[in-house]
Amino acid sequence: MTADLKDTPIAILGAGLIGACWAALFVHHGATVRVWDPEPTALDKLAERMAGPSAQLQELEPQSVRSGTVSCHNKLDEVLDGAVLVQENAPENLGLKHALYARIEPLLASNAILASSTSALTWSELAPGLSNPDCLITAHPFNPPHLVPLVETFGIDAERLDRAEAIYRAAGRAPVRMNKDATGHIANRLSSALWREAVHMVAEGIADVAAIDAALVNGPGLRWSVIGAHMAYHLGGGEGGMAGYLAHLGPSQERRWASLGAPSLTPDVCSALVDGVMEEAAGRDIATLERQRDAALMALLKARQ
Repeated sequence: MTADLKDTPIAILGAGLIGACWAALFVHHGATVRVWDPEPTALDKLAERMAGPSAQLQELEPQSVRSGTVSCHNKLDEVLDGAVLVQENAPENLGLKHALYARIEPLLASNAILASSTSALTWSELAPGLSNPDCLITAHPFNPPHLVPLVETFGIDAERLDRAEAIYRAAGRAPVRMNKDATGHIANRLSSALWREAVHMVAEGIADVAAIDAALVNGPGLRWSVIGAHMAYHLGGGEGGMAGYLAHLGPSQERRWASLGAPSLTPDVCSALVDGVMEEAAGRDIATLERQRDAALMALLKARQ
């Protein structure tokens, strides 16, 4: 697999938010993209849904626009014909995905990669929907997938994983392969652990929602955008690195772990979270917050370049 996706046939199953972002990303990098959705109205809205992500990609990477193509299809055999990568974006419903897999498996090319964008389901839960699970990988993107580079992969066919990851890299993504199937993959497990403590601090009155978010954005979040959690502690150990940190500050870390909470989403806690985030939003609606998030992500990506 080369670093260029020009004319690479890619099928997108599902024309919602995630599917449209995938389509825009692959088209931007030169692929021949075919999109299927069981709802004709979703296909009718595809161009509109792709417009924003396409414009953002052109702003970020004007030099790498390779002018791929996109077409809409209401027949699975048309969209799957010759596709080397099939990016599945069906709703997070196991029965629905299994039923879809039963329909598409006979239509797949022998060496095709069926990649599920699933965030809530694992490979082990999805695989029983196929007679040949070797073709399946999970390839979980982080939202919005055309801006956030992470793609978390898992499967049992190493050769397919290699090919899939080469495609994602050619599209400017940063694939990370899991060694073991796990609920929540990698990043959502980390995110859930952090948010659990953020909720605990609200529930215990340690700080309010806006203060917790500000502490994260202006402290560890800034550092995590350039180095990961393990590397941050390695540097925190000074000349001794991780070994020095564990020797000298490991016990204090364990004390912090022991004090972390396990909150319940009671009505009172939920009310505090909703009220807190609405106060932090200060009248901005979801669309405005998404635009501001995307603008900040683009500025960060440009700085990292």
